[in-house]
Amino acid sequence: MNDDFIVQDARVRIVLDSRGNKTIEADIILPYSTGTCSAPAGASTGETEAQAFPKKGVEESVRIFNSTIRKKIIGVNALNQRNFDGLLREIDGSDNFSNIGGNLATALSLALAKAAAGSLGIPLYRYAGGFLKGDIPKPMGNVIGGGKHTKNGTTIQEFLVSTQGKTMLECISLNAEIHKRIGIRLRERFKNQSIGVGDERAWTASISDEEAIDLVKEVSKEVEKESGVKVLLGVDFAASSFFEGKKYVYRRGSLSRDEQIDYACSFSKSHGFYFIEDPMDEHDFEGFAEITRKVGDRSVIVGDDLYTTNAERIARGIEMKATNAVLIKVNQIGTLSDTWKAVRTASEAGWKNTISHRSGETTDDFIAHLGIAFRSQFIKTGTIGGERLAKLNELIRIEEEL
Repeated sequence: MNDDFIVQDARVRIVLDSRGNKTIEADIILPYSTGTCSAPAGASTGETEAQAFPKKGVEESVRIFNSTIRKKIIGVNALNQRNFDGLLREIDGSDNFSNIGGNLATALSLALAKAAAGSLGIPLYRYAGGFLKGDIPKPMGNVIGGGKHTKNGTTIQEFLVSTQGKTMLECISLNAEIHKRIGIRLRERFKNQSIGVGDERAWTASISDEEAIDLVKEVSKEVEKESGVKVLLGVDFAASSFFEGKKYVYRRGSLSRDEQIDYACSFSKSHGFYFIEDPMDEHDFEGFAEITRKVGDRSVIVGDDLYTTNAERIARGIEMKATNAVLIKVNQIGTLSDTWKAVRTASEAGWKNTISHRSGETTDDFIAHLGIAFRSQFIKTGTIGGERLAKLNELIRIEEEL
C-alpha cells in the first residue's frame, strides 16, 4: 500500500448553509493533499433518505466524530473509497445513518475523494468518473418556487427552465435572464403584494399554479425567440408534500389520484414541459408508472422522493417501469460509493439522471464534478445566488478543461 494515500488525520467543524442552519464540513488529510467538503441539507425530504443528523443534532455528529470515528479512519487507504464508505456504515450501524448523521457521512466521504484526487493531481470529476470524457450537464434552474421552499407561493414546489445553449456560460446567462424577467413581470402584475425569493432563490408570490405555468411559458418563449436557443421547461411537484389522505390538496382545491395523474400528464401533453419530477406521492410506484406510460418519450419522468438515491428502490422502479429518469443527491444516501451504485443501476436500465443541489446549500461545488462523472443530463442547482453559482461557475471552468 502506498503511504502517500494513507489518511493521516481528519477534522470536522460546524458551518452554516444558505438557510443559516448548521451543517457539517469535514477535512481528510493525506501526506500531500487535503480534501474538504461541506454537506447540504434539504427541506423537502423523502421518507427513505438518510437522516441528516442524529436526534441530538449536528453537535452530536461532531461529538461522535471526535470520540469514535476520527481514530478509526486514520490509517485507511484513501484510494479504497468503497472500503472507507463501508467503514462509515459499519460505525453507524443503522440503515439510514441515524446514529452518526448522513451529513457527516457525506462530508467525510466526499472529502476523502477530493483528497485522493488531489494526491493524484487530477480533478474530482476525473477521479470519480474515470478517464472517459463526460458531457457537461445542462443547468436546470428554479425560477418560480412554492411548496416547502416558501411560506406564500404555489402549491407546486418548483417551476424550472433549462436553456440549451452551446456553452455553459450561455446556458446559465439565459437561465438567469428568464429568472430576471419573471421577477419584473411579477412586480408589474402584482403591484400590491411583496415579491420575494425562496430558499433556492426562485421567485415566490401569491399566485396560482396555472398563473405560474403561463408566466414561465411566456417568458421562456420570448427568450427562446430572441436568442435562438431552445428552452426546456421543467416542474418539480414534490407531490408528497401536499398529499393528504387520498387527495392532492392544491390551493384551488383537491384532486383525486386519477385526477392528479391526468394533471401531471397535461404538463407534457398540453404545456410542453420536458422535465416532470415527483408528480405523485413517494409511495405510489404504480401512479408514477401510469404517468410514464401515458407520456412516453416526450418527457423525462423523474423520481426524487420516490427513490432517494437508493439503488434498491431504483431497481424496483426499473422493474415496474415507474419512471425513465432519476434525481441524484449524495446526502440522501450518505456516501459516494452508494451514490455511484444508484447511478449505475439507473444507467444500466437506460435511464437518464440529474445531479441535484438541496434547498439548504453550501458553497461547495462537488455536484458540478459529479454531474460530469455521472454523465448527468442536467444539473439542478438554481439560477442565481452565491451558493448556486458556485456550482455553475465551476462548470464553466471544467468546460475549458474538457
